[in-house]
Amino acid sequence: MIRLEGPRAFTTPSRAPNGVARRTVKTAKRWLYLFHRWLGVATCVLCVMWFLSGLVMLYVPFPNWSDQERIAALPTVDTTRVNVTPDVALAKAGTNIYPTAFRLEMLGETPVYRIVAGGKHVVISAETGDEIGSVSAEDAAQHLFKVFPGVSHRLMETLDHDQWTVTRRYDAHRPLYRFAIDDGRGTIVYVSSQTGEIVQNATRTERFWNWLGAIPHWIYFTPIRRDQQLWRQSVMWLSGPLVIGAITGLWIGILRLRVRKPYKGGRVTPYRGWMKWHHIGGLVGGIFLTTWIFSGWLSVNPFQMFTRTQVTQEQRTGYAGWTPASTSGVTPEALNAVGRQQPTDISFSWIGGQPFIIARNHSTTALAEAKTGVTTQIENDVLLEAARHVRPRNQIVETEVLTQEDVYWYSHHRQRPLPVIRAMFDDPAATWLFLDPATGAIAGLSDSSGRIYRWLFNFFHDYDLPILLRNQPARDIIIWVLSLAGLVISVSGIVIGWRTLRRSAKRS
Repeated sequence: MIRLEGPRAFTTPSRAPNGVARRTVKTAKRWLYLFHRWLGVATCVLCVMWFLSGLVMLYVPFPNWSDQERIAALPTVDTTRVNVTPDVALAKAGTNIYPTAFRLEMLGETPVYRIVAGGKHVVISAETGDEIGSVSAEDAAQHLFKVFPGVSHRLMETLDHDQWTVTRRYDAHRPLYRFAIDDGRGTIVYVSSQTGEIVQNATRTERFWNWLGAIPHWIYFTPIRRDQQLWRQSVMWLSGPLVIGAITGLWIGILRLRVRKPYKGGRVTPYRGWMKWHHIGGLVGGIFLTTWIFSGWLSVNPFQMFTRTQVTQEQRTGYAGWTPASTSGVTPEALNAVGRQQPTDISFSWIGGQPFIIARNHSTTALAEAKTGVTTQIENDVLLEAARHVRPRNQIVETEVLTQEDVYWYSHHRQRPLPVIRAMFDDPAATWLFLDPATGAIAGLSDSSGRIYRWLFNFFHDYDLPILLRNQPARDIIIWVLSLAGLVISVSGIVIGWRTLRRSAKRS
């Protein structure tokens, strides 16, 4: 019974709010533990899969027919068979926008111009000037004889999609011819039926390890990946709950940790067995686990949080100083002069309204004057003057010539040229433009949003600091140690979750 008088009259009422607060905190903790437990039951298997597949990806990337491979594999351009100039080929292509790709290379025994403008791919014979609308399987096979001399091959099938050609980048080339190459490596090569060029290849080893690496890691299963939005949503909603689970787990781990007033026996954790491993592992690797899952969630740019900076058509055209009336003036004599350097790829470009030829093979890249074919070099001032037209309403406030990699310009999944000119604009997005002095091409573009994304995704997911990339196996060791800590958390979580499910089943 509550007394209403005397010095103790106010004691009981004053304690009531504290009791309510304690019960509220206790209830909140219980729900926190239950939420983390059942979320862990549902998601720890995913964590184990992502950690193991991520370790595989350290050593076996997803197959890709890169520009470097293309240039190294193609036969030398036979410029003596070129009867059609680049200007005539561009006119026949019928484009009125600046091409994102304009090059001369071999298709079997025929030199051809490959022109890409506005997403449309056009192939013009450099011998006859005729447009090559499609390529037969027999012509594709003849091309492979030139690319892989002395190696037999056979046509396996004609297809639209498979596991290695599922993304939209191949849409302009479908259907694809799938060839098996008898090179002792079980290589499969995909040739475009529209342009005749090789667009993808994958060895037996790459295919095997990618089923344990990139495919489960990226949720890259064909039925899902064919639909871009379905794939994005799948990654978002599979990894998103894991971020919440990791944060709640780290919170619980701190709540249950006792350092100043340890548990019985001087222990800092109240748990034993698998629960102890889960608790201690979470405290040691919890921050890594949280940032790693969070950065993976960011890989699909959820809710369009960051701008994906790319050079626009308008910016490319402004830098080139090109109009539909522009001509290169390249003559057969200029092409023959360039051809003496044994190029496998001859590209045509404009910089500030001035045309150039770029000749490449597996070991060299040379810039030449369009009208003579004589090797030349572009002054940095000329490149910077052209760069002003990329953002004509803004000023270049700072320039720098990078001769070595830094945290924003480095080679990892693709090779970046050095030296490179970095031009910084005063626009609200703090745009940086990177120019390659060797070719005069725009080598890259970034803004403040992209640079933040570089740290939140690339660093926390790949640990791709240039100092680590240059000093292997230091980076591998760091990733292995952190991944093992993540595996301890995840595997112990699976065991705990399995036991929880068994107990729940028995009670039911």
